[in-house]
Amino acid sequence: QVQLVESGGGLVQPGGSLRLSCAASGNRFTPAAMAWYRQGPGQQRELVAVMVSGGGHNYADSVKGRFAISRDNAKSEVYLQMNNLRPEDTAVYYCNAAIRLRSGAPPNEYWGQGVQVTVSS
Repeated sequence: QVQLVESGGGLVQPGGSLRLSCAASGNRFTPAAMAWYRQGPGQQRELVAVMVSGGGHNYADSVKGRFAISRDNAKSEVYLQMNNLRPEDTAVYYCNAAIRLRSGAPPNEYWGQGVQVTVSS
């Protein structure tokens, strides 16, 4: 059974940094894509950053230049380095992965349980 486990959330002051980590387990194949989403209070879940297995990546406009996504394909892990954090970055951050369960099959989508990131002075 595929599981995603996030870590690294917490409370940080504006301008500070945090690094989120997400590890996939139970998968035979390298995730086709791994991403971070977030959901702020009273808001819809939104894509923050995504990286495919080949290294291509994309970011939400609101985090470009401040956040960086990276992956360790050998470990099926994805990271999100968040710098110059702002109060509006406060949200629950979710790891997302597209993983094939067998060769040639379309990937299934999996979600982590989420970690809280709070940016406040």
